[in-house]
Amino acid sequence: MRILVTGASGLLGLNMALEASQQHEVFGSVNSNVIQTTAFTVIQSDLTVPGALEKLIEESQPEWVINCAALANLDACEANPALAQQLNSELPEKLANYVAKGGARLVHISTDAVFDGKRGDYTEQDKPNPLSLYARTKLIGEQAVLTANPQTIVARVNLFGWSLSGSRSLAEWFFNHLSAGNSIMGFTDVYFCPLLANDLAKILLRLLDISAQGLFHVVSSECSSKYDFGVSLARLFDFDETLIRPSLVSEAGLAAVRSPNLTLNSDKLSTELGVSPPDLKAGLEHFHAQYQSGYPEFIRQMGE
Repeated sequence: MRILVTGASGLLGLNMALEASQQHEVFGSVNSNVIQTTAFTVIQSDLTVPGALEKLIEESQPEWVINCAALANLDACEANPALAQQLNSELPEKLANYVAKGGARLVHISTDAVFDGKRGDYTEQDKPNPLSLYARTKLIGEQAVLTANPQTIVARVNLFGWSLSGSRSLAEWFFNHLSAGNSIMGFTDVYFCPLLANDLAKILLRLLDISAQGLFHVVSSECSSKYDFGVSLARLFDFDETLIRPSLVSEAGLAAVRSPNLTLNSDKLSTELGVSPPDLKAGLEHFHAQYQSGYPEFIRQMGE
């Protein structure tokens, strides 16, 4: 298959392109970041420029498109709402319309943050109630995509992994601080179900392969607090877990509102795939094994 991955320098986009390139011909679009790799074809493109999206599709001629492009930093969205609207809402709708005309299959990446987190264990049938500007623009985007092209796969995700900058995921944040011996906060009142980016990528490719369509919660089969996630990581890497201070999210002074309980139900995904997604233990063990094999350095060298 010829696959186009937008946002290919991001945490998911880069790992997605690398996983897909093992069996497919992959084109990865990037904006400001420069990537040096022979694993896939890198296309420099600012998708906010009129005509850029159409040119990208024409150049890559994809059969599958995986849209990882977004303004994903919650506080950056609050600071620049117009750009958040453009990247998270308008671009996905335009992409869905354009891809549908050409007959390609589309995966659009959304977020668990579309829910307010008051109760957790959300299914795909539950009504979203986004709290932050980021979450609101992502919800508009996923709804627009499904309206424009009902055959699209919309994946609500939460993920961790190794990134180009080495600082894009919560797991990297814990790793960086704990390896330096820094004392840090770990939220005991924020719950999530993150998947390792590489495992998430493989699941998305599988959904495309079986011609799935519609909305899916593509998250880990196991959930935890962010504090417990950090402690589990510390134990795997043999870091001092007492450096993680049990804290409440209200103590952090964050600009964007965070939903406290973003545990999502992944039963629909498990039924579609015939197998449950990996649990947190397996994901963190894979993350640790990647570190031991030099994967973080391999990723970062692409940006040098």
